[in-house]
Amino acid sequence: MTEKVSEKVIGGSFVIGDADSTSILTPEDFTDEQRMIAETTQDFVEGEIVPRDEEIEKLNYGLTVELLRKAADIGLLGADVPEAYGGLGLDKVSTTLIGEKLAKASSFGLSLGAHVGIGTLPIVFFGTPEQKKKYLPSLADGSKIAAYCLTEPTSGSDAQGAKTTAVLSEDGRYYTLNGTKQFITNAGFADIFIVYCKVDGKHFSAFIVERTMDGVSIGPEEKKMGIKGSSTCPLILEDVKVPAGNLLYEIGKGHHIAFNILNIGRFKLAAGCLGASKEAIEISAKYANVRTQFGRQISSFPLIGKKLAEMNTRTFLLESMLYRTTGLIDDSLKDIDLDQADSGAESTRRIAEYALECSINKVFGSETLDFVADHGVQIHGGYGFIQEYRIERIYRDSRINRIFEGTNEINRLLIPGTLIKKALKGDLPLMQRAMGLQQELMQLTPSMPFEGLLEQESHLIGMAKKIFLMIGGQAVQKYQTKLENEQELLSLLADIMIQIFAMESAYIRTKKQIDRAGADKAENFIRMTQIAVHEAFDAVEAFAKEALSYMESGDMLRTQLSILKKLTRRTPVDTVGLKREVARLVIANESYVV
Repeated sequence: MTEKVSEKVIGGSFVIGDADSTSILTPEDFTDEQRMIAETTQDFVEGEIVPRDEEIEKLNYGLTVELLRKAADIGLLGADVPEAYGGLGLDKVSTTLIGEKLAKASSFGLSLGAHVGIGTLPIVFFGTPEQKKKYLPSLADGSKIAAYCLTEPTSGSDAQGAKTTAVLSEDGRYYTLNGTKQFITNAGFADIFIVYCKVDGKHFSAFIVERTMDGVSIGPEEKKMGIKGSSTCPLILEDVKVPAGNLLYEIGKGHHIAFNILNIGRFKLAAGCLGASKEAIEISAKYANVRTQFGRQISSFPLIGKKLAEMNTRTFLLESMLYRTTGLIDDSLKDIDLDQADSGAESTRRIAEYALECSINKVFGSETLDFVADHGVQIHGGYGFIQEYRIERIYRDSRINRIFEGTNEINRLLIPGTLIKKALKGDLPLMQRAMGLQQELMQLTPSMPFEGLLEQESHLIGMAKKIFLMIGGQAVQKYQTKLENEQELLSLLADIMIQIFAMESAYIRTKKQIDRAGADKAENFIRMTQIAVHEAFDAVEAFAKEALSYMESGDMLRTQLSILKKLTRRTPVDTVGLKREVARLVIANESYVV
């Protein structure tokens, strides 16, 4: 592969060097305490939420709040809140596991996730000591429920285009807020709102707004395609007088809060997608084992098995990527003293370090769940279209994830855009590596036969990184400051980066498992990694050809395609046979398997 990246892991560095496997967290590394937290969450969901799912889906505010407070009793609302303010102060691995297990709670899981994540974390990371003392204990014990108010009728992804305003009173005691926020999760019953607006119509800022303040009102519930049991309403602010002490962080720095909390929201969204994907695999495998056609169980048909194998493999990739990212963020945030005056700025810097990886997780996670849910419906046939069957709910509920937390299109632009900004700041030697690659590409020789376990897969990951540097370097040279206008090209670069992160995460996880338990105990890890790397490499090659065909023509294009052909030489693996083996395990276990 390529040169080794060691010590502190710099966000985005995976595209220019090999990751140090000792710095990568995998699910097999979870502690007993983390596993216990996951089990506690699962028991709560299956004991308290699933039996009342139908009632929750009818949008019963009282029941949702009652269950939120039950969740608080076992610590689920205070998981991210420091112990000093009544919470548990858990690590990010534990809270991500909670998010994964909550997926089976469907709409209730969204209500809880919005409260503990984007609703509470702005105060955890950016609140003053006074704000934390006032609000966090009641958010941790469920006596107050939070909501996050960023989107407006005319601004979604363009958050800083907000029209909601805040004007400071002459005596400096309060701000008067006016405006409307749209699509606010938990708005129907929330007590505390994190509201983004522009001070004096110019300075994008955030405020803690209480429901009981004069001038605060809630609009009607939206009638949604999915997640019907969650509350989604407009928040209307009419001359709301908010105490000056409720300004969150600093005037003009609301974007620091919004974007960094969204980064955390993105990888936690991926956790929910992971949990839902695992559930879809389980119910689809069980259905395939009881449904008979032509005198045999449909699970015995190879094309049904192929679907289950692909569902399982993509979920394996997502799981590997998610906890790799969670481990990086956990390690970055673990020594921050949230009571220090500069903790907000320091939190901003550390969360932003892995913004790129958070966007990758969000895009891959939401698209994986859509793929898995779609295949699940197909396995169920006509019954998959009937509301009585759980897969129909998973399918409908999954669609919002590609819109939540910044659309996938916006996140695809952010992925290479963030990488280039890091390179321009000198954080990553991206362009130096791209320039140094030019001579290397002209002297490429055919690769030797690969005989060792996963040797070829390791080589292909290295070649994918070279392809990215080749295409990315060429794009920067050709378009320079105008590259941001080339959205299709940026999206292709993002897709290459996503595939690299996915295949490398699976490869590292599998190598760690081989080292831990031996190759014979890691057979399914190996199969899925081979499938994933070869299929991802096919995708990388296709993305690269599309990008080169856009940027070049004639002899230059033929030259570039010739270089690409050298980079993509490989011996195919029998993915049909590998998928049959993965399918056999999924069908036998009637669940997601590693």
